[in-house]
Amino acid sequence: MYLGKKISVVVPAYNEETQIARVIETAPAIVDHIIIINDRSKDRTAEVVTNHPQYDGQRVVLINHEVNQGVGGAIATGYKWSRDNGVDIAVVMAGDGQMNPDDMPALLDPIVEGRVDYTKGNRLVTGEAFKRIPKIRFFGNSFLSLFTKIASGYWHVADSQTGYTAINATALAIIDWDKMFKRYGQPNDLLVKLNVENMRVQDVPVEPVYNVGEVSGIKIHKVIFTIGSLLLRLFFWRLKEKYIIRNFHPLIFFYAFGMMSAALSVILFIRLIALWIAQGSVPEITFLSWLFTFSISFNAISFAMWFDYEENKHLNPPLAARDVSRPTK
Repeated sequence: MYLGKKISVVVPAYNEETQIARVIETAPAIVDHIIIINDRSKDRTAEVVTNHPQYDGQRVVLINHEVNQGVGGAIATGYKWSRDNGVDIAVVMAGDGQMNPDDMPALLDPIVEGRVDYTKGNRLVTGEAFKRIPKIRFFGNSFLSLFTKIASGYWHVADSQTGYTAINATALAIIDWDKMFKRYGQPNDLLVKLNVENMRVQDVPVEPVYNVGEVSGIKIHKVIFTIGSLLLRLFFWRLKEKYIIRNFHPLIFFYAFGMMSAALSVILFIRLIALWIAQGSVPEITFLSWLFTFSISFNAISFAMWFDYEENKHLNPPLAARDVSRPTK
């Protein structure tokens, strides 16, 4: 336990036979349950777990999926086990050993103290992220983090794709895990759903860990477009759920007017280019019309974002600082 709280670690594992033993062995003593979800691995992941000296079916629990569900589906299974077994805080750690167990107390503290409901690691603020994280993943992560801010309403979050997170029993009970996105967009999907439920979320600095034998299955060029389209759908879903169905907010009008003006601006810009090519010049009225609609759309959308920021800032305190005086047992 950690400061009177029962802790589980959810470990999604797919083909992690070389790394999963290290995850078990390095789990801190404060962890009550290590829930390993073998997501239909094609290697010896399950065998390595069951043959490990620490495997007992109580502290170290193995759940085997009969059908591969993706990392999001594996995490949902671990969350449901934690919810149904009286866990106070569930931490997610990858099965490839890319998360430093020493960072766990920093993730737990804001939740234990009752300040937030969900914490997530942020590898981008340590000063070592650009050096340690592969460049294409660093820039892809940064791109997705920007759009996750807009889609989720948590404007202080960054490093949206980190899987090192902690969630309390209240959030575990309120989220429908059977409807959670099952692939690599799970952290983004969860942030949006937490925001609709008015859960408090905070980033915590964690160490970026690479080159420990992990093998990434992420195809960046595919993930960017998959998660990008997911974020677009989630953005409109959150606006509908939070600002129309559950509690109406006038920012809806600003977003709607801004998007309609943006669409008209695009049409006018295409006409502007076509006339420029055909005639060698642009009629002043066309240029002024495009400039006017562009300005209107930019201002309307900016006001909508500002309203959204103000509406949610109490749910998303700034980046947490480490408390080195906090005991670890």
